[in-house]
Amino acid sequence: MLSGPRGTGKSTVIRRLAESLLDRGLHVQCFHSPLRPGELDGIIATDWNMGVVDEQACGGLPENVVREIVRVDFGEAVDDARLSGRRETALELEGRLAEAYAQAYDAFAAALRIHDEWEKFYIDSMDFAEADRIAEALIRELFAGREGGEPSTGRDLFFGAATPQGAFDYIQALTAPMDRRIFVKGRPGSGKSTLLKKLAAASEKSGIQAQVFHCGFDPGSLDMLIFPELRTAIFDSTAPHEYFPDRAGDEVLDMYARVIKPGTDEAYAAELAAIRARYSAKMKEATSRLAEAEAVDAQWKALYTAATDFAAVEALGERLLAEWEQRLQAAAVPVDR
Repeated sequence: MLSGPRGTGKSTVIRRLAESLLDRGLHVQCFHSPLRPGELDGIIATDWNMGVVDEQACGGLPENVVREIVRVDFGEAVDDARLSGRRETALELEGRLAEAYAQAYDAFAAALRIHDEWEKFYIDSMDFAEADRIAEALIRELFAGREGGEPSTGRDLFFGAATPQGAFDYIQALTAPMDRRIFVKGRPGSGKSTLLKKLAAASEKSGIQAQVFHCGFDPGSLDMLIFPELRTAIFDSTAPHEYFPDRAGDEVLDMYARVIKPGTDEAYAAELAAIRARYSAKMKEATSRLAEAEAVDAQWKALYTAATDFAAVEALGERLLAEWEQRLQAAAVPVDR
């Protein structure tokens, strides 16, 4: 757990650790900053069952979540003398950042309410029996013969986020190793998330491990499932994460065509166009607020970067690398797989 202010080199050290593991042929899961997707907020070395995370990014971890928490304070590298006379500025920037985030969240919440209006048109036109048949057929296809196995627990994740540059995701990278990819198409409210929830529940009962990816906009909804054992991924392939089949093993499941009353788009064209316009405007507003937050955060970060002794940061990084090296040797983890 890396603590300390922004701008003290935590993301750089996390990336160096990731690169050192990858150079050894080990598997690394990378967790990117939603404010700056090019930066890392954390990594998990799955072979060692170890992780490194920026405490500011996760808000800390309950002590019972992991067996051991080791804390490294990057605040030790901050030269208080260099911050002299700048603390009031830092406090002001902290307040401005909180305000920009609050405004962004309010705009996203308003957009979500508009999205709920959008969904209702299609929910009211849905053939629920057909939606159930689609789910049951996929469950049989994926999990046949697994009944009565030891139940599994899915792993909850996000594949992307709203960022100051707009929506950003890693769907293509995450699904690249899969042999089969199911692209679920449809309109808001056409049963895509409900389908994924049914598949996730069935995989748990069947003992098939699932990576369960929640919607960053509405975390109560699901956007993607990956079943590593089955080498299969199924995901909501509509805006803002719209993709199309481009290789063998890709297929489309069109929920609009399968479960929505024909002519629904045409029957409510005017109403839907108005909702789309309101939704788009509110999402643009939210994104602009995130851009404001990023600009303020950059100023705040610059204050601490200017006051940081990066020789001390280098020493902290070397200490972490040395500790991981010791654990690698003790674990005798096979590499170059």
